[in-house]
Amino acid sequence: MQFGMSEEQAMIVNTTRAFVETELYPHEDEIERSGRMDMDLVRELQGKAMAAGLYAANMPEEIGGAGLDTLTWLLYEKELGRTNYALHWTAVARPSNILLAGTDAQKERYLYPCIKGEKWDCLAMTEPDAGSDLRGMKASARRDGADWLLNGTKHFISHADIADFAICFMATGVENTSRGTKKKITAFFVDKGTPGFSVRDGYRNVSHRGYTNAILEFDDCRLPASAVLGEIDQGFDLANTWLGATRLQVAATCLGRADRALQHALSYAAERQQFGQKIGKYQGISFKLADMALDLKAATLMTWEAGWKFDQGTVTESDMSMAKLKATEMLAFVADEAIQIHGGMGLMEALPLERIWRDARVERIWEGTSEIQRHIISREMLRPLDA
Repeated sequence: MQFGMSEEQAMIVNTTRAFVETELYPHEDEIERSGRMDMDLVRELQGKAMAAGLYAANMPEEIGGAGLDTLTWLLYEKELGRTNYALHWTAVARPSNILLAGTDAQKERYLYPCIKGEKWDCLAMTEPDAGSDLRGMKASARRDGADWLLNGTKHFISHADIADFAICFMATGVENTSRGTKKKITAFFVDKGTPGFSVRDGYRNVSHRGYTNAILEFDDCRLPASAVLGEIDQGFDLANTWLGATRLQVAATCLGRADRALQHALSYAAERQQFGQKIGKYQGISFKLADMALDLKAATLMTWEAGWKFDQGTVTESDMSMAKLKATEMLAFVADEAIQIHGGMGLMEALPLERIWRDARVERIWEGTSEIQRHIISREMLRPLDA
């Protein structure tokens, strides 16, 4: 594993950071105040992201993406992660790579328009009574002749309000396993406007203002057989195959925000004077800076290693869980310490620190809670011992 960036990686990092600082930072305050993204602004920024070659960069080059390897993609995600989540996710969209599992006809209808910026997708898994326990979902799909009828509710569905379609995971039967009866799951494409499918406003969220969530309701929503993504009853394997790297994406964006918070804290410690000298001279502050830098570097190395191993085909579930767990908990620590160093000013909206602090909270919950990540890590440790 090489620890230095290639010329191409450095160029991508510099281009992405310049775009974030020039095009996205200026709009943060307005989105924080309003809690919404103006679609005219989204379209404007979307065009600029495309011109810069940053749009849909996670997609293969042969279908219009940037064709980044996993490690380079994570370097890019770190730079995007420095800014408001709604800004970078909406204006610099990265379509879900599960769309690559579709048929040729499905790619024409869903994948390619997302890459061109003509459509947005959203993933619908979580339910009011089934969060971490995906196989405990109650929303279901049953056959009705050649069609499927979908019923049930999904919630916490990110940016479903602007999405043109949802990729919905529904229970389609049961099976007996060594751990008891489990739901069989199938994934479906559901277009907005399909009869029986409705999207309601979700919950007001303390984290990531402007990045909305929604409630999806299905009431005898009829879909043709062609709406099935992947194999029938194989949705759980489909999700595990295509969505595993999302934990690394979360880790990478956390690195960007933590680095921004640390730089603010470092600058303040070098400039602020109390009792006749710069506060960075006091061990109470300087040791905080050292601990913040130490934690950030550890999380960075774990994330880059997992990304590198992903491309080598040697990454494990534990590798990705460790990166996600460490980076999300590190961000919470760094954001909190950065505010402490700034004192009362750290909580003022004049600085991005209070936003970074608020935004950090959700990272330990979505894409698998910290407890789930610890379960995955310990399970992988114990399994060779038959424990």
